[in-house]
Amino acid sequence: MFEKNIKKKVNKQLKKNFPKWRRLPKKEKKIIAKQVLEAVVADYDFSQLLNINDKSLFGVEGQAPAEGMMTLEEMAQFIERHNFSNIIRLCDVKRSACNITNEELRFIDKMLDNKVLTSLITSDSYSPQMRDYYPIQFFRAELLKAIKYPEISYRKYCTEEYLGIDRKENREFIGLPLHKKTIIDHTQLCQFRRNLTFIQQVNLMVYILHYFNQSGRLGDCMLHGIDSTELANDCNYPLASVTVNGKKIRIYSDIDCDCGKRRNKRDKSTYVVGYRLHTLTAIDAKTGHSFPLISLLAPANHHDSRFLSFLVELSQCIGIDVKLISADEAYHDNDGSLYQNTGVLVSTPPSSTVKLPEHVNSETGAVFIDEECATPMVHIGFSEQMHEYKCAAQDGECDRQATCPLYRDIPLDRGYFQQIPYATENIKEVHEIRKNIERPFNLLKNQVGMEQVRVRSQHSTLTRCTISNIAILLIEMAGKRRKQKKHRAKQLDLPKAA
Repeated sequence: MFEKNIKKKVNKQLKKNFPKWRRLPKKEKKIIAKQVLEAVVADYDFSQLLNINDKSLFGVEGQAPAEGMMTLEEMAQFIERHNFSNIIRLCDVKRSACNITNEELRFIDKMLDNKVLTSLITSDSYSPQMRDYYPIQFFRAELLKAIKYPEISYRKYCTEEYLGIDRKENREFIGLPLHKKTIIDHTQLCQFRRNLTFIQQVNLMVYILHYFNQSGRLGDCMLHGIDSTELANDCNYPLASVTVNGKKIRIYSDIDCDCGKRRNKRDKSTYVVGYRLHTLTAIDAKTGHSFPLISLLAPANHHDSRFLSFLVELSQCIGIDVKLISADEAYHDNDGSLYQNTGVLVSTPPSSTVKLPEHVNSETGAVFIDEECATPMVHIGFSEQMHEYKCAAQDGECDRQATCPLYRDIPLDRGYFQQIPYATENIKEVHEIRKNIERPFNLLKNQVGMEQVRVRSQHSTLTRCTISNIAILLIEMAGKRRKQKKHRAKQLDLPKAA
């Protein structure tokens, strides 16, 4: 953990003492990064104890629940107040949208309320008299790029070819005048992404989730999942690096990013420099479709398990009713603290490294008293990190009842005996459904253009991810790209807490 704390201290000093870091020449960055890194390592106290729940150690201190974040219920009330308000606000003019011929864009344009969105993304100090563009126009420009032009760069997007006066559909969707040649510059979009706070990003996501819940896309049989994906940066080589007690500490041009292991992919290297996006998704158990709800962005060198509690805490802050999470082994609730603190159960596939207790069937997870017992025991409860089982034989069915202890305790582990035992009905189906969690990441990278990260800071990358997730939900609600494919409905009774 000490290497994470050293990296945190270096980042803090660089950001504080060099606020214009990105504008410095690369040679100067190398000299500064090396000096600061060596100074921090020389003065570091290796005997200090670190708090493993400290978000700043894992690069997500700016993504914690905070005052100003609205719940889904509060967002519904907020929208209702704006709809019945008699006060005339900016961007309230109702447009005919006659130039928007694309059905998908027409649906999205009609659904987005400029009045509400302007309230969500503008600060109290905003002065419209001093600006040529409104924040809502930048937001709509970002959405349009994610929906229609995900593969092109921002420089190319902000040209006559895509936003020129002859592109009436695009200009009307954004809110640009149709009789003037004004075009949004890519540097203005960069400034918008940088100035959009995390609280505003969360509220924008909650605004879309409010309508997504009303659309009925999730059905009536839903569970949640957590997974992550790599977002590679173009900072391939560190400015400075040092090895301390066998741990490598690297400083890159993008101060917040780091080098971590990539998932097994044949066409890519083992390591990735950049970030990992950890996302809570909602899964329709009938269709298998999954949709992004809320995300955290962290440097790529941190283990996934560190972000389970942070993501659950954030999701509960905005009013998402999380009961059961299906995830891979990396997100295991090791000590049961997540369930004790939040009431959320996490189910992961049994770890192959965990030894199976004696007298337990390796295929079904059925528990027996001993090797001579032929009657599987029934699970009757879970307390103090122990599962309690009772003999299921009725009176007179077993000749050994007089000498049998009848009860057995099995400790909590990462294998067959998690908080929801592997033998629980439908738990295997829950693990199978988990495989659909990758769908939002495929859409994020291929449908809305996050395969190539075109920004160079953690905050701007997170802003792009938030807007991309919003675009995914809007495209799904519009339903114009959905294949006409019949899904066989399957009723799944989700397992209950032990």
